[in-house]
Parts: sequence; C-alpha cells; structure tokens
Amino acid sequence: MSRIGVVGAGAWGTALTISLARRGGHSLALWSYSAELAEEMTETGENTQFLPGYTVPMDVLVTSDLAATVAGADIVLCVTPSEHMRGVLKQMAPLLTPKQIVVSATKGLEESSLLRMSQVIASVTDNPCGVLSGPSFAAEVAAGIPTAIVAASSVPGVALTVQREFSSPTLRLYTNDDVAGVELGGALKNVIALAAGVVNGLDLGYNSAAALITRGIAEMTRLAVACGGRRQTLAGLSGIGDLVLTCTGSLSRNRTVGIELGKGRDLDTILAGLQGKVAEGVRSTAAALGLAARYEVEMPITEQMDAILHRGKSPKDAIRELMARPGKDE
Repeated sequence: MSRIGVVGAGAWGTALTISLARRGGHSLALWSYSAELAEEMTETGENTQFLPGYTVPMDVLVTSDLAATVAGADIVLCVTPSEHMRGVLKQMAPLLTPKQIVVSATKGLEESSLLRMSQVIASVTDNPCGVLSGPSFAAEVAAGIPTAIVAASSVPGVALTVQREFSSPTLRLYTNDDVAGVELGGALKNVIALAAGVVNGLDLGYNSAAALITRGIAEMTRLAVACGGRRQTLAGLSGIGDLVLTCTGSLSRNRTVGIELGKGRDLDTILAGLQGKVAEGVRSTAAALGLAARYEVEMPITEQMDAILHRGKSPKDAIRELMARPGKDE
C-alpha cells in the first residue's frame, strides 16, 4: 500500500484526496494550514469552507501537522496556492527523505521570480519532482465524474509512478515529459479565462468568446514554446483542454472574476467575495507578462488583462484596443 501526503486542503487538494480514497490502495494524509479546518473536517468528514457537499472518508488523516503528513509518504502532493508554495516547501524540505516524490498540482507562477512550481520545488529540494495539470474542476473530480489529466516529469519513471497511483475508473492520467509546456498551459489558461469572463460580463456574445479563446491559445503557445515547451503539448489536455474548460465552465473561479470585472465591479471586492478561494490568474497575469518581456513574446490579451487588473483600465477600452490592433496573418 502506497502512502500519499496531500499538502493543501483547498478545493483541489480535497478533491484529489477524495478521488484517491475512492480508488483505494493508499494510506492518505491531508494537511491543512488551519488547525480549525483540520479539526472540523476530522469531526464532520466535510470541507465546508472549500468543497462543501463532498465526504472525506474517515480513514483519511486530516491534520495541521505537516510532519505527520509528509512522514513516510511515497508521494507528497503539493496543492497550495502559488504565492505560498515556496514557504510551505521550506517547512517541508527538512522532513523529506531523498526518494520521496514531490508533485505539484498548483496551476500558477511565482510572481516574484517568474518560476513555474516545479522550478520552485527544485530550488528548495533535490527530490524527484512531477506535476499534475489538465481540465479538472474540483467538484466534478470529487463527485467521480470522468476526468482526464496529465502527469508530467523530466525524471524517468516519476510520471509513470504518478499515473499508476492516481489513475482510477473516474480519473484517467496521461504522461508527458514536457514539464514546461504542461505547467505553462495550466498557469496561462487562467489569464485567458479572466479575459473570457470579461467578454461574458460585457455581454459580447459567442463570436467574441470564440475569438478570445482561439487567440488566447495562440499567445499561450508562443510563450510556452519560447520557454522550452512543445507546441503539441499546448494542443493537448493541459493546454487547449484546460483552456476551454476554464473559459466556458461556470465552476471556473478565474472566469467568474472576469465576469464581475466586465460588469464593472472592483477587483478587491470580487476577491473578498471568494472567501479565501484563489483565482490564480490574478497573480499569474503579471508573471506571464514578465516572462513575455524576458523572451520577447507578444501577448496582447495578457497585456490588456493586466491593465484591467492592475491599472484600472476599463474592460470596454481593453476590448476596443484588442480589436483595433493592426491586421496580421493568422
């Protein structure tokens, strides 16, 4: 029996824990930064703050003790927000043994360094590392709705190990060795989903949404390739698959934030309304632009989204400027 420690009891971490428990064959621990939340989940079997309505089996150890979560784990799955990943890893690093696999399921970029999550992991620990990404709403995974995602690693055997341990009748994993492409697909699609939400909030219709999504995958691909990713990866589950889901699905937090921005609401008020849940695209937008500047990649949708988020630009003006750009070949 494998032991898996899940670090991060948000919606996605909780959903993956439920999926792993339903599949069976694992000893599971789920870490919450909040002792109160861990105690509540232990008593009630439910994460009422982040994933209400879904039962965490009682044989899952839910704890705020990081050492108890990491100790003896074959795989440590990190599902913390990108802004907290480095801090949690620094706490975790002294607890790790060399053979433990560390996997990131966080779809974001470190804003200060522009690093992907696997790069943050590599900067803190020498443990073998992998990533999970792909089109996956937490509630649907928790409900056992069929879902396909990607396990990626540049370390031989790691992606196959994650595929073997996480696959179930309702969760299908594909493997990939293009870590940069998989991670950037997962992070950048959140930025485009914000913009797709803005289009929806402005009531611009299906034509505008289709154009935004299509041109969005084009600029995501340009940046991913410049950073060493493969074009075909962005045409797969962790690229266009995740993009379509997040730009069109009502469960998308990034799309929801964009809709409210399109309606003219203030960003701080919108984020406060998420009640602790994270819309990674808000932070990833600035980081994506930083990478675009470093590699001299044109990202017009991301530029306009950054102006809306951080410089008070009117969403209507941003769309107008996108439409007024000089004509180009596709």
